[in-house]
Amino acid sequence: MASSFLKVKKKDINWAELPPELISSILLRLDVVEILENAQIVCKPWRSVTKDPYMWRKVDMQNVGSLGFCDLKLEKMCRNAVDRSKGGLVEIRIGNFGNDELLNYIADRSSNLRSFGLAMCNGMSNEGLVNAVGKLRLLEELEVSNMWSDLDFKAIGHSCPRLKSLKLNCSGYWCPYYRSKSDDDDALAISESMPELSHLQLLGNGLSDIGLYAILDNCPHLEHLDIRRCFNVQDLKNRCSEIKVLRGPNDSTADYRFVIVYYDTDTDTDSDEDDYFGYPVY
Repeated sequence: MASSFLKVKKKDINWAELPPELISSILLRLDVVEILENAQIVCKPWRSVTKDPYMWRKVDMQNVGSLGFCDLKLEKMCRNAVDRSKGGLVEIRIGNFGNDELLNYIADRSSNLRSFGLAMCNGMSNEGLVNAVGKLRLLEELEVSNMWSDLDFKAIGHSCPRLKSLKLNCSGYWCPYYRSKSDDDDALAISESMPELSHLQLLGNGLSDIGLYAILDNCPHLEHLDIRRCFNVQDLKNRCSEIKVLRGPNDSTADYRFVIVYYDTDTDTDSDEDDYFGYPVY
C-alpha cells in the first residue's frame, strides 16, 4: 500500500499577532536592558505589553555593567523600570551604577518592595541606604555585596522589622586572617536589631566566634548560615547544631556570582588564582 504524505506549508510567524499572554511570557525571559533597548520597539503590541506593570514586579540589573552602557544611562533605565511597575515592584537588584539618589527614587515609589539587592554600588553611602530602607517597611530580604562602606546595621535592622534574609558579602579576604573590631561590632548590631533572621550570608567577613555567638544567641529563627571565607570563626560544631543549612569557612565559593579575591598581607598582592576582581561570574 502506497504511503501518502500530507504536505503542510509553514506560515511565517507574525510576531505582532501573538496573544498578549504569550508575548508577556517571552518578554519575562529577557533582562531589563533587552526589553527597553530592543523588545519594546519590535511592534506596537509588544510595546503595549512592556507597559504592563506586571512585567516589572521583579527587576534585575546587577549584571548589566559589562554591556557597555554608561552609569547614567543604566540609572535612567532603572528609573524607567521602577516607574513602569506603578508601585508593584516587589524585588529589585542593581549593580555598580547605584547611588543615594537612585536608592531614594526606588524607595519613594516602591512601598511594596520585599527584596532589595545591591552590589558594587560605590556611589551609595550609609546614610543613603539607611534613609532608603527606612521607607521600605515590608522589606524581607536585603543583599549588600562587594562594597566596603561602613553600614549602620542597627539602624537598618530597626527600620526593617520584617527582615528575614541578610546577605553581607565582601569581594576579598586577607591572609594572615585580618580581623577588624568593626566586624564583630557589625555582628553584634545584627544580633541586636534583626531577631527575625532565618537566612544569613556573610562571605569574606572578619567576624570571630564572639560575633557569631551573639548572632546565634539572638536570632532564634536562623536556619541557613553561610560564613564561607570567614576564617576567624573557629567553633562551629558546638554552636551550630540547630542550623539546617550550614556552609563553613572552607566550603567552596564556586556557586557565588562574584569572585572572592585573596589578599596576602605579607606581600600586599593578590593571589594568582584569583585575579578577577569584583565582577559577576556566569
